[in-house]
Amino acid sequence: MRRWFCNTSKPASSIKYLYFAFYLAVLVFGSAVSPATASDSAPDWLLSAAQQKLADYPKDTKSVILLDDTTITVQTNGDIFRRHRMAIRLLRPEATERYRVARVTFDKDSKVMSLKAWTMEPDGRVIAASEKEVLETGYLSEEGYDDVKVKALPIADANPGRVVGYEYVKRDRPYVFEDDWWFQDPSPVRIARLTLEIPSSWEFTTRWFNHAEIKPQTPAPNEYVWEVNDLPGVEIEPRMPPWKTLAGWMGLKYFPGDPALRAKSTGSWEEIGLWYDNLTKSRRDPTAEIQKKVAELTAGASGSLGKIRLLTEYMQRNIRYFAVEIGIGGYQPHTAAEVFAHQFGDCKDKATLLSAMLRAIGIESYYAIVDTDRGVVNSDYPSIDFNHVILAIRLPDDVNDAGLYSVIDDPKLGRMLIFDPTNEYVPLGYIPSYLQDSYALVVAPDGGHIEKIPLLAPSTNRLLRIAKLTLTPTGNLSGEVQELRWGGPAAEDRQQFLEAQPSQRERIFDDFLGEFLNSFQLTGASIGNLNNYDQTLTVDYKFFAPDYAKSAGSLLIVPPRVVGDKYTADLNLFTVNGKPRQYAIEFDETSLQTDQFDIALPAGYVPDGLPQPVQASCDYATYRSNTTVAGGVLHYQRSLEIKDVIVPKDKLPVIRAFLQQIAADQTAAAVLKKVSP
Repeated sequence: MRRWFCNTSKPASSIKYLYFAFYLAVLVFGSAVSPATASDSAPDWLLSAAQQKLADYPKDTKSVILLDDTTITVQTNGDIFRRHRMAIRLLRPEATERYRVARVTFDKDSKVMSLKAWTMEPDGRVIAASEKEVLETGYLSEEGYDDVKVKALPIADANPGRVVGYEYVKRDRPYVFEDDWWFQDPSPVRIARLTLEIPSSWEFTTRWFNHAEIKPQTPAPNEYVWEVNDLPGVEIEPRMPPWKTLAGWMGLKYFPGDPALRAKSTGSWEEIGLWYDNLTKSRRDPTAEIQKKVAELTAGASGSLGKIRLLTEYMQRNIRYFAVEIGIGGYQPHTAAEVFAHQFGDCKDKATLLSAMLRAIGIESYYAIVDTDRGVVNSDYPSIDFNHVILAIRLPDDVNDAGLYSVIDDPKLGRMLIFDPTNEYVPLGYIPSYLQDSYALVVAPDGGHIEKIPLLAPSTNRLLRIAKLTLTPTGNLSGEVQELRWGGPAAEDRQQFLEAQPSQRERIFDDFLGEFLNSFQLTGASIGNLNNYDQTLTVDYKFFAPDYAKSAGSLLIVPPRVVGDKYTADLNLFTVNGKPRQYAIEFDETSLQTDQFDIALPAGYVPDGLPQPVQASCDYATYRSNTTVAGGVLHYQRSLEIKDVIVPKDKLPVIRAFLQQIAADQTAAAVLKKVSP
């Protein structure tokens, strides 16, 4: 299970901490791995897997998983032993990097009993890796520390043409009795098998996702075997939905006969809520120091909403993100007193301190457990497999929620304001894009219940771009552009500017203009309300672009769309590695974007041809543009509304045709001719 410490204001790569350990192992071992131990044989399971005849896979297939075999043995005391075996045939050099090291993660509540690896040469020779070469490494970064570690064993000569295999045995003492069996992979899988050995006094349930259910074989009492064969690879595509919504997997839950262990089962959302409420009792109690700080922060504030706003701003700007997680700390927050004293914490820590501060002014709030990948939480499959914690704040009666777009009406708890204390840039009243159109587990003392987080309307994520420009007879263009942003576009730009040094912010403007102008000079730039998150972000810039319009005799050819792209870069998403795309496209959020360009024309020039108006629409978006000339000014106006965020595979041709219409409009040009006085 994933720990709940996601820092969502950073790129996704910042939380993939286990990959750090993997690449560290590669750097340490590299090509210096000794030939290890040559032997005449490999384990029978590896020999059998290596003898399988491959199907006719596409030429660009990097590797094939011949066998992915897991045996889970549940002990009566709740310990779980897991034996995992993998056999992979390497076909292309790109596969080498992935399979140079066999690795297994563990923490203070688990133990790696053994880790072995082998390489089979095409001539049948076997190289067995020595367990003396196992590297153990942990993780520490600017964003946190936890006790998850990795044991890594180099696999000698893991090159194309070889079969590599590894096996580990691991003992777990889980906090909750649930498992995931992931049987699909980016590579094709020949055989995937799961064996469950469970005490007779225990029960289990399964749930299949993205694959038809398969009934288990029962070769022995209390032993169950599932096997799937010849699974295609799930190729990684840009802007694809989360892996968990596409690849085949099976959820597995255990229900012990011992009542003392039954509390660790997750049969319902209510039970998970009770488990987490019990885990967090008394952690949100406001201490005298916290109460003093709250009184200081809210002195003179107007009404409950004003106080809430001041406390959430304090949380965003003063409590630094840093995760310290050991054992159950992957799920259990530190106390509010600890977080306040140290002025740092992870997502659940920040939610805990904010909840305590709200409690100090008489406002109740609840943990809302979520996932930053849209669509991975199934409302009808209770599970603790989340990765983030936010807060649901119960609004007092005196709060007018007009303009608070993140308010939901909870049938049990009333008006709830959803707020992510971890995100540094999304203000109170908005929902970060990655949490929209998903589910949250709201934790209350009487248990948990699932609540839908809505997809916000396009008008809440607004970009308005207004340009006043002047064109010379020689084709030079100059002037000023003002951009007004709120909602998602404002949060995105704020993060970009605030994470850059002030001296480097001009480079952001240069990089943006360089996407659209062949030659230009930035002559001025300013940013308004950069630190006022609840106000409209304004971004102004001035530039001079020589030879923007092209001369053709007495004509000037002028593209009226000067800067700004409306998703046409996504046209490259419809083919991946030269093949048609296989999966849906996911946009970040809905939005409403408007451009207004006014270009003052040089004296004596009149229109000889103008781009045709465009009106394009589909189920997911609408686009309109129009170009006119009046009073010596070329007026170009367009608007794009993104109404939904998931375009399923069968609708990809529709959205592609839609984007092609936008692309054609963006490159269309007005033709001006010089007339005699």
